[in-house]
Amino acid sequence: MKLIVLKSNDAMSETFKTFFHEQGCENLLITDDDKMAYQNIEEHLEKSLIIIDWNFDFDKAELIKKIKKLSRFISIIAISDADNTRYEIQALNANCDDFVYVHRSNKAKLLRSLHSLIIRIEVRFKFGATNTIQIEDLIIDPDEEKIIYLSKEVELKGKPFEVLTHLAKNRDQIVSKEQLLDSIWEEPEIVTPNVIEVAINQIRQKLDKPLGITTIETIRRRGYKFSFPHLTQDEGQED
Repeated sequence: MKLIVLKSNDAMSETFKTFFHEQGCENLLITDDDKMAYQNIEEHLEKSLIIIDWNFDFDKAELIKKIKKLSRFISIIAISDADNTRYEIQALNANCDDFVYVHRSNKAKLLRSLHSLIIRIEVRFKFGATNTIQIEDLIIDPDEEKIIYLSKEVELKGKPFEVLTHLAKNRDQIVSKEQLLDSIWEEPEIVTPNVIEVAINQIRQKLDKPLGITTIETIRRRGYKFSFPHLTQDEGQED
């Protein structure tokens, strides 16, 4: 497996190189040249994972588009030391598979961030599909219709699984019932919005309550929002 880190900061590059080598990642390329990164991906099709520094000033969206055209099995993780949700939204909208904050304020926080990044990388290598979603200890694999929480598989299938997946993919947004119907149901005009409420209830009964977590927040008169691992403080939840 080829691990490619596209970085713009020389000091951070040395930190990455040392850390990844200590973790056993020998097949590693760290570069600030997006053309070189793309060339290496072409040479290691379906066996590459690329990490892009979102602070790096180049056309990241165009590079990601080119990479995804090569193969859907290439995973892309965006990183940033700026604790700014705007960057995360930009990266996910550009079709990155994951986003990790790499805190550089002190060594302890940096190491925790890099360990978190290693876990995300291991998940990508294990599942091998770019559609896998990991948020802390929760893993949602749309291709296998599989949910894993704290290494335990959770049984949730069909439309409830699709609703959960759609909300997780759009976790920075409030999604209306109409949007869920249009995105998931093949003929949304012949079903009622009540099917959404049934799906949400199934998610809460089969996932949230048994595990003691909250994944879906109901936003009054607006729709639903993926809330794991924390509920927002300024929005209210309804049953």
